[in-house]
Amino acid sequence: MTDFKWRHFLPEVILQCVRWYCKYGISYRELEETMQERGISVDNTTVFRWVQRYAPEMEKRLQWYRGYRSCLWRVDETMSTWEASGNVTIPEV
Repeated sequence: MTDFKWRHFLPEVILQCVRWYCKYGISYRELEETMQERGISVDNTTVFRWVQRYAPEMEKRLQWYRGYRSCLWRVDETMSTWEASGNVTIPEV
């Protein structure tokens, strides 16, 4: 993949760090410690730069797999009202 050209780390390491940061919301320093436990010496500012560079690209590519889901939903032109008793009254058309 040419997106990782001239990077000093393997693409798998970069993607793993960006994925963990975005999914679990851990801090850059915690991510640095986690990677150090796995034997990879990386600085927290490097992880910050990776997130700034690759997170929007990952979001754009994953959007297709997730599909488009709108947060909006609509009801027909029928207007309904709630009464004090909790019953719904729907006017007849």
